[in-house]
Amino acid sequence: MSKKNEAPAPEKWVDLYGDTLFRYAYGQTLNRDLAEDLVQETFLAALRSKSSFEGISSLKTWLIAILKNKTIDHFRRVAFEQPAAGFPDSSDPIIDLFDKQGKWLAEPPRWEEDPQKIVENGQFWHTIQNCIAGFPERLAHIFTLRELNQMTTREITDLMD
Repeated sequence: MSKKNEAPAPEKWVDLYGDTLFRYAYGQTLNRDLAEDLVQETFLAALRSKSSFEGISSLKTWLIAILKNKTIDHFRRVAFEQPAAGFPDSSDPIIDLFDKQGKWLAEPPRWEEDPQKIVENGQFWHTIQNCIAGFPERLAHIFTLRELNQMTTREITDLMD
């Protein structure tokens, strides 16, 4: 019996792989709603092209590859919509915090002292997401895989190839 015949029925995909795909997508985006949308797009794309699944890899690997491509496509669209380098977007609230030399216009607000509270209230993740957003696309992707998804260098290399 071929692996293709052993693949679970599409109606079971969400139960079997939904959490794994969501964790991957959230690790890439740090945005729950966006991660859910990307996973949904992944399942729809997989359903549309299930006849092309050859069973060479596992179904899970195939779905993650689709999700990876959906995620990359999303960030390409976002990057395309960003203003050109050197032309800051005046609607960006971060830019309004600094003068032309990059110095704070006013003392930044102090963070809460308890790190657990910072993580729980989302302030930490919001800050991390803002920092990652400033990275070039490929570096942001690699940083997220390594530091947030705790993937090894080898796993990242295999995934990026």
